[in-house]
Amino acid sequence: MKKETLNPPSLFDSRQYGFSQIVGTNPGKMIFISGQVAWDENQNLVGENDLAKQTQKSIDNLKIALETAGGTLEHVVMLRIYKVNYQQEDGATISQVLKENFGTEHPPASTWLSVSGLANEGFMIEIEAQAVI
Repeated sequence: MKKETLNPPSLFDSRQYGFSQIVGTNPGKMIFISGQVAWDENQNLVGENDLAKQTQKSIDNLKIALETAGGTLEHVVMLRIYKVNYQQEDGATISQVLKENFGTEHPPASTWLSVSGLANEGFMIEIEAQAVI
């Protein structure tokens, strides 16, 4: 799968935050991954009250799902990130984890949403993904 990222100069350079403005792909198998949270395989919460740890565990769970489908994080073309009661300072934490996992050259497109709550009271963040393999 060839992934093309586009970040036109007439839009702000979102790569500094860990995502691209536009992602295009050639045909391939589309993968849709349900929102991943900071639960391990036994439903133990990883990183209670720690946004960075919960974000990383959510991405680790995305990796597991992608590998099961035959892909990697490089195949991700779109993320939707749901953050409970998003505050501006949360952005730096989330961005850092995204950059560590997706880099800054060709990261996926993304949408970030502030929500009042998620399925479990301890969840701070949930991340869903679309990939093309």
